Amino acid sequence: MAKLHLLILLSLLLLSTFPPLSHGADSATQQPNTIPEECLTATGGPCHSKTRSLKLKLVAIAAILVASMMGVTLPMLSRTIPALQPDKKLFVLVKAFASGVILATGYMHVLPDSFDCLTSQCLPENPWRKFPFTTFIAMLSAVLTLMVDSYAMSWYKKYSTPPEKRIEKVEQKFSGHFHGDGSSGLDSSTTQLRRYRVVAQVLELGIVVHSVVIGLSMGASDNLCTIRPLVAALCFHQFFEGMGLGGCILQAEYETKMKAMMAFFFSVTTPFGIALGIGLSNVYRENSPAALIVVGVLDAVSAGLLNYMALVDLLAADFMGKKLQEDMKLQAISYVAVFLGAGGMSVMAIWA
Repeated sequence: MAKLHLLILLSLLLLSTFPPLSHGADSATQQPNTIPEECLTATGGPCHSKTRSLKLKLVAIAAILVASMMGVTLPMLSRTIPALQPDKKLFVLVKAFASGVILATGYMHVLPDSFDCLTSQCLPENPWRKFPFTTFIAMLSAVLTLMVDSYAMSWYKKYSTPPEKRIEKVEQKFSGHFHGDGSSGLDSSTTQLRRYRVVAQVLELGIVVHSVVIGLSMGASDNLCTIRPLVAALCFHQFFEGMGLGGCILQAEYETKMKAMMAFFFSVTTPFGIALGIGLSNVYRENSPAALIVVGVLDAVSAGLLNYMALVDLLAADFMGKKLQEDMKLQAISYVAVFLGAGGMSVMAIWA
């Protein structure tokens, strides 16, 4: 898991340093793809100040890091708070709220950003404004996430037999001791645990990708008018998205080392992206064709992944599960929590 995260971060670093794509006529037999002059030069204006924006970005790194750590670790510390344990109603409501935040992140933040990048006037009209690349890539990403989801579950079932199951098999072989039909109880709980682990890992993968992209864009920008509202919005976003991920990590019942590793990678990805953007600010131009394409494609991939995870693995799994199906009142309150989470994150789209 750690090697996968490092590979993603290194890949994003290499992609972000690509030189701008060439512009001008495609060939003598094709129509020229003209790019506005403002896309080829650095932006300026009263909102732009490299010195003042650097101070603000350093504050953002510290604030977002703290908010991320608080969000992701709060559910994992709930063992000491009986009301927040996974089998309690309050935990269900908090997770529903956080799932709404993750859903709105995909639909209201990441997907529109991808549209803005891949339909930008700074890209040639052909092919970027001739085909809806954002929705196409997001659709493929959702299907690929389903593939990863299903293959991971198959792998766990095939290669990860828990000690309890091995003991049960030994008992069945040598003493003839069968527990009912030999499958109930332990099989269902083991399958559920595997499911939680797959969900936690795939969800973190999607969050890591879009968090680095968001941080990179913010770190490379000198626009004070954009950065100021982003700081507050990203703190809110990271805190509640972290709560959703933290809840999944808690339910996965990982060892302490694995929990700490996943919490660490979630917490540092956005600050890492900001620091990377600061370091590349002299060569990285957010309106260059290469930057727009890389960021737009990564955002579309992340949007498809997050939307699938929020709807299928978080919301549908919980609302179709036994706990909410048997308690209509809790189910109704949980829907309210989802709408509050999604609504709050949607309002954040005004500033971010």
